[in-house]
Amino acid sequence: MTTSRFEITKSASFDAAHYLAEGPADSPYTRLHGHSFRVEASVSGPTTEPVGWVADLGDLDRALREIAGELDHGLLNEKPGLERPTLEHLCIYFAERLKLTFPTLSRIVVSRPTLGESCSLILG
Repeated sequence: MTTSRFEITKSASFDAAHYLAEGPADSPYTRLHGHSFRVEASVSGPTTEPVGWVADLGDLDRALREIAGELDHGLLNEKPGLERPTLEHLCIYFAERLKLTFPTLSRIVVSRPTLGESCSLILG
């Protein structure tokens, strides 16, 4: 019999401002503007004993919300690692912080729901 593999996911939201200094001069991206963001973090693997889960969803929720809270209502460009705050860099930012506690982190998705935009980082 094969071992079942699962993926569990938690999400958090935050609002933040940013600009892209490297964008075209006439681009709206180079001006300071803000978005509502949603971030999802997934952990995958087989269930583990004694509880029978992949990871504690409460622990994942707290860790994800803590990172999102540090970005909430701030200027992303001022955060080390987010000097170029694209969706791709936000995915990496969350992954680097969560991977320390959740070594089986499998996916980070950062989206701007009101714009219908998202970016997914698929990990090892």
